[in-house]
Amino acid sequence: MSTQTKYIFVTGGVISGIGKGISVASIGQLLKSQGISVSLQKLDPYLNVDPGTMSPYQHGEVFVTRDGGETDLDLGHYERFVDVELTRASNVTAGQIYSEVIAKERRGEFLGGTIQIVPHVTDAIKERIKALTSDQEIDVVVVEVGGTVGDIEGQPFIEAIRQMRKDVGRDNVFYIHVTLLPDIRATGEIKTKPTQHSVKELRSLGIQPDIIICRTEKNIPKNVRDKISLFCNVDFKNVIETIDVKTIYEAPISFHKEKLDNRVLSYFNIKNRKEPNLAKWKKITSNVLSPKKNVNIGIIGKYVNLKDAYKSLDEALAHGGISNNLKVNLTRIDSE
Repeated sequence: MSTQTKYIFVTGGVISGIGKGISVASIGQLLKSQGISVSLQKLDPYLNVDPGTMSPYQHGEVFVTRDGGETDLDLGHYERFVDVELTRASNVTAGQIYSEVIAKERRGEFLGGTIQIVPHVTDAIKERIKALTSDQEIDVVVVEVGGTVGDIEGQPFIEAIRQMRKDVGRDNVFYIHVTLLPDIRATGEIKTKPTQHSVKELRSLGIQPDIIICRTEKNIPKNVRDKISLFCNVDFKNVIETIDVKTIYEAPISFHKEKLDNRVLSYFNIKNRKEPNLAKWKKITSNVLSPKKNVNIGIIGKYVNLKDAYKSLDEALAHGGISNNLKVNLTRIDSE
């Protein structure tokens, strides 16, 4: 494989909480299982420097990396799925970027120039993306852009990833857009209009997605895929469905069935890869869905009203159950 690092950028549309983090983690796992070195990063558009001072009710848990970085909870998903140890460099916030740019301006590093979103803020974002590979050789970097396309605070990040294709070469950048296909129960119809508008918004910002991942409750009929392909200017085979799964650990298996990893690797012209071994994931899924026994564990905490507040603790206990073929039933108890 070429020493040129490849970049996959994952954006989301229609609604927040659509599953970008699990999509990124699944892509990373599938690539790593084929012998490809992977690193991952989350770009968060909020102005907080990090989530460490934010209420869990606002943002869920704070995931602490091995170097003490207080980061977004999606980094926990990345580590659990891909089996990598990430650092604070894998979480970039708008607060960090603006702080860095303003500090440079105060030191006179811009030689009295006017400081602007483009190029100064976007350059700082791109530097943080490229810095992931400065001290290690990585084949593919998978980057999640937080928020929803169209959010005003996310526009500098969208502009930065648009520029990345120009900076590192068209063949080295791949765009994935995760969207929602709502199922209108009253009529039995799957609606594509929210996806069309989301992609239209992304294209107005200069990015044409290479793949659209459609979150859905049921299989997407061929005529619906045809419609998305036509109106969003994406090949039919690059309209990928991800049906709501019973456990998040089914996600890599689901994406592999849809040939998502093959599409990405073909685009990057990465050959001589080994077939991914998903036996471990199938065993995990089997243990989650068909456990032999149950165990009840109480979680006492201040923020138990929000499920994501203790995500890593919940997952650690669930993993203990998986390895022992047990279902862990968590009861949340308010410490008050």
